[in-house]
Amino acid sequence: MAAALARGWGAPVLATDSGSGSGRAAALAAELGGEAVESNAALAERADVVVLAHKPAQLEAVAREAQAARAVVSLLARTRLDQLRAAYPDAAVVRVQPNTPAAVGRGVTLLAEPAEEPLAGQVEDLFARVGIVERVPEAVIDAAAACSGVGPAYWALVAEAWVDAAIRRGVPAPIAQRLVTETMAGSAELLRAREHDTLRLRREVTSPGGTTARGLAALERGGLRAAFASAMDDVLGPA
Repeated sequence: MAAALARGWGAPVLATDSGSGSGRAAALAAELGGEAVESNAALAERADVVVLAHKPAQLEAVAREAQAARAVVSLLARTRLDQLRAAYPDAAVVRVQPNTPAAVGRGVTLLAEPAEEPLAGQVEDLFARVGIVERVPEAVIDAAAACSGVGPAYWALVAEAWVDAAIRRGVPAPIAQRLVTETMAGSAELLRAREHDTLRLRREVTSPGGTTARGLAALERGGLRAAFASAMDDVLGPA
C-alpha cells in the first residue's frame, strides 16, 4: 500500500524497511527519487509526517523506535485511534484506510473521525491527490474498508470469472479481457453520473424478458448477493 501511494503521489520519498534487508525501501527511492534511510528512528527525526505502513502487530515495536515523530498517519488495519495515540503520545495522529488504485490516481481513502486538525485537513488534501477521501466515523471504518480496501481484489475476481465465461463461449482471451475491463470502467463512470443509483442503471440496460434480464436472474440464482454478504462477514468477523 505504501508503494501504491508513493507512486500515485509521484514525489520523492523518505522510506525505510528498518534494516530488514528486503530492499523495498531502496527500490522505491530509486524509482521515485528520495532516500532510503537506515532506521525508523532516523526517518522519524527527518520526516514532517510519518506514514505507518507496517504490520499492525508491529505497532509497539516501531513506535518505540519512532518516538521523535511529530505527526503520524496510520494505514494500519484494525488499529484504533486510541491505540495509535497511546503508542505516539507526543504526536498528532490521523488514521486512514486507502486502497491500491491510488497508484493510478483513482484511490478511495477513508479518514477516521473524530480527527485531529489541522493535520487531518492536510492529510485529506494529500490523499485527494490520488483519488477521493471519505470521512467516516471510526466505529464504521472497518466495515467501510471491507468495501473499498478489499474491493480491487473482489473486482479482479469478478472480472476473471466474467472473462472465463466469455472464453468458454469462444471469445479470444485478449478481447474478452479488454471488453470486461472497459465495460467495468465505463459502468463505474456511468454509475457516478447517475449519482450511484444502481437500480436506475440496471433499468436503463434491462428490458423485460430480454437477455440482460435473463443474465441478471442467473446471477441471482447463483447467489451473487449472498456471496458478497458472506465475504463481508468473513472479513469483519461475527457481528
